[in-house]
Amino acid sequence: MIKACIVSIGNELLNGHTTDTNCPYICSRLLSIGIPVVSVYTVGDDIKQIVRSFKRAAEDAGLVIVTGGLGPTDDDLTRQAFAELLGVKLQLKPALLRDIRKFFADRGLPMPEKNAIQACVPKGASALENPFGTAPGIFAKMKRKLFFAMPGVPVEMKEMLEKSVLPRLAKKGAGSFTIIKKVRCFGAGESALAEKLGDLLARGRNPLINITVSSGVITLHVVACARTKKQAEQMAKKDVNYLRSLLGDIIFGVDEQTLPEVVGEWLARNRKTVTVAESCTGGLLTKLITDVPGASEYFTHGWITYSNKAKTELLGVPKKLIEKHGAVSEQVASAMAIAARKKVKSDFAVAITGIAGPAGGSKQKPVGLVYISVCDGDDCQTKKCLFSYTRDLIRTRAALTALNMLRLSFEMEK
Repeated sequence: MIKACIVSIGNELLNGHTTDTNCPYICSRLLSIGIPVVSVYTVGDDIKQIVRSFKRAAEDAGLVIVTGGLGPTDDDLTRQAFAELLGVKLQLKPALLRDIRKFFADRGLPMPEKNAIQACVPKGASALENPFGTAPGIFAKMKRKLFFAMPGVPVEMKEMLEKSVLPRLAKKGAGSFTIIKKVRCFGAGESALAEKLGDLLARGRNPLINITVSSGVITLHVVACARTKKQAEQMAKKDVNYLRSLLGDIIFGVDEQTLPEVVGEWLARNRKTVTVAESCTGGLLTKLITDVPGASEYFTHGWITYSNKAKTELLGVPKKLIEKHGAVSEQVASAMAIAARKKVKSDFAVAITGIAGPAGGSKQKPVGLVYISVCDGDDCQTKKCLFSYTRDLIRTRAALTALNMLRLSFEMEK
């Protein structure tokens, strides 16, 4: 089985100004045709370092995928590095030059002479079509090693990968099909979940189960490999079904489903409505709900009652209740949810109040303390949470936890 290495080129990837989104996309697409990525290198705009990274990549794998460095400026050095690696000179391809001139002419612009370098490829290599830009890709062979270079611009890279690279590689992964299913979880920590999974996480197991975590959402990647696509699908399905039975309501969705989508689908399907009252999250919960297309079917109203005055004047939370228990309390969270629901007669209401920091906490009520209340009728389920890390993460975790509590309340409705 052929294996791959990815080389990402560009100073912008090393100075923190640009996130490399190309690499995970390429990894996923290669794995889908049975080609695993075994290593990744990120290198700046230095020809010696680029050539060195090419050599290391070729030592790691039989397939080297390169992104970036195919532009027309002096710091775009990928084609020159390829020529040095192969021990050849760059050759100007008249057909490529005509295509680049036409690209500019179609837009009513003259072609800057600097763009002529993009019509050059190393001798013996071939160009890959780029319908979205002026930078053709490069395909070359060296000692049975395959090299593909593509632009760093994501839309250009994806088009070239799908149309010019993957079709050539499909046979290289022959005899092995890989299916990846994602199981999305919320409401348990990573270590607690790992204990439940036990031997399912053993390395070398097929299907392999990997864990990733983002803002409290845990994604289990079920990676099944088999000689046929059908076998791989069956293996992955069997594991997903077992995970459902093992983890129960910790699982909220599969593949690319998000918590807002799952909550929204249930509300729409059951013709229920929800309203929210937010304090420390400042409208984030409302944003997550309304990011889902069609949210107007079930989302009716929202209040951002950031101050105590707003809680009293807009929602009618008693001033004495706030004075007695504090704005960040179980009692106030419940009062906010009950009041919000009654005001608009929605089926559900969700309220959040807390301390997002970095200041404002105390020993009794530290930064990260959040109360979340979900109201269904006059019955409120209120949860005390203590989140850590940054203000943004505290707010995000609070909003997602509120959505998860709402989701779990649906189970009680059944």
